[in-house]
Amino acid sequence: MAPLSLWFPTQRSPRLPLLPGTKMVAQKPHRRPHSRWRRRRLRRVLASSQHGGRKAHVDGVARPAPPALKMAAITMRLPVARKAVGPSAPRGGEKHLVAPGDTITTDTGYMRGHGTYVDEEKLIASVAGAVERVNKLVCVKALKTRYNGEVGDIVVGRITEVQQKRWKVETNSRLDSVLLLSSMNLPGGELRRRSAEDELAMRDYLQEADLISAEVQSVFSDGALSLHTRSLKYGKLGQGVLVQVSPSFVKRQKTHFHDLPCGASVILGNNGFIWIYPTPEQKDEEAGGFTTSLEPVPLSDREVISRLRNCIVALVTQKLMLFDTSILYCYEASLPHQIKDILKPEVMEEIVLETRQRLLDLEG
Repeated sequence: MAPLSLWFPTQRSPRLPLLPGTKMVAQKPHRRPHSRWRRRRLRRVLASSQHGGRKAHVDGVARPAPPALKMAAITMRLPVARKAVGPSAPRGGEKHLVAPGDTITTDTGYMRGHGTYVDEEKLIASVAGAVERVNKLVCVKALKTRYNGEVGDIVVGRITEVQQKRWKVETNSRLDSVLLLSSMNLPGGELRRRSAEDELAMRDYLQEADLISAEVQSVFSDGALSLHTRSLKYGKLGQGVLVQVSPSFVKRQKTHFHDLPCGASVILGNNGFIWIYPTPEQKDEEAGGFTTSLEPVPLSDREVISRLRNCIVALVTQKLMLFDTSILYCYEASLPHQIKDILKPEVMEEIVLETRQRLLDLEG
């Protein structure tokens, strides 16, 4: 029987007992090649690679030349002096901003509204925001809060759960909203009583993760919202981009469905969910808001949608209200810049400053 050879490292080798009939063999240290020989070899390889990318013959073997080094472009932004910004407050005067604990008024003739409480005959703010007065009613509108729904609001939501005769919808509020099966149009706009077959086919209409546009029908006692989609302009949303902002940045208007002249449409949900999608060439009113087009979106439309999305993010970052005119002005101001450059701080500030100036000129 031939002896079995075991190798252990020469440095810090563990002292283990050897098996009978075995011997220890130490590995010889590896000799590094001579530095002068290495310099000659490197010089020969570099010289051969500089002549048209020819192969270098090293040790009689043809080897490809090393690839040329590529320099990566680096964008550097240097600090510059900020431009002087004029007053951007509305013509009605400066807004009265308060923090929690600030005294709003000591007059006892005012009524207490949302975001306020009375202590020692003083009306004190309980949240940070702007003071709003309606006759004798004083309330504080929080600058950053969850969505507090009101009847008639337009919302964009996402289906989270399918239950018996109802869907649970996430609408950026404290509680999930409810969409009843009886509060929606059937496919094709059919008007009839809901049957057991309709209840079994609920997932064919809407399922989890689907996006919908709806209107607030009522508010329950616990604050949950009841939605309805009884109009053909509401229903399931197809291809587009969803942007989530604070509800305080969305301006209340008569209509929140806008077809912009740039080739895209926007749904400004009062709950802070904004849906951007390509403007359809023809609206199919026979589908009842349940058919979604899955055709590929052209590159030009995708670029317009991406630019609009970055413009909305820029407006929110610079604390400017969102409505159709401000979004369109910001889009036009961003045309000289690339889409990816809109989110740079200096470009964002320049675009929003021009938008704010145009809005002030429009008001004046």
